[in-house]
Amino acid sequence: MTLSLDDVKRVANLARIEISEDEAQQVLMQLSGIFDLIEQMQAIETSNIEPMSHAQDMIQRLREDVVTESDQHMLFQAIAPQVEAGLYLVPKVIE
Repeated sequence: MTLSLDDVKRVANLARIEISEDEAQQVLMQLSGIFDLIEQMQAIETSNIEPMSHAQDMIQRLREDVVTESDQHMLFQAIAPQVEAGLYLVPKVIE
């Protein structure tokens, strides 16, 4: 993907960012470098590569899924300013 100086200025304008001519030129060079890297990565054949969940061959230790705390919602709702049918009532903030 090729990017022009006018494209950079237009994006800056849309983002409401004031950008000088020198800054626009720098951003253009940086973005061009990023797009070149993306093109290089897309050119690599990856159809035979299996997806992996981690860069290293690691096994995640899992613990048993058991309840470790007791249900205390009644205790918490007892100190709430307003509760109705087991739900906390809060003031309306959006009209």
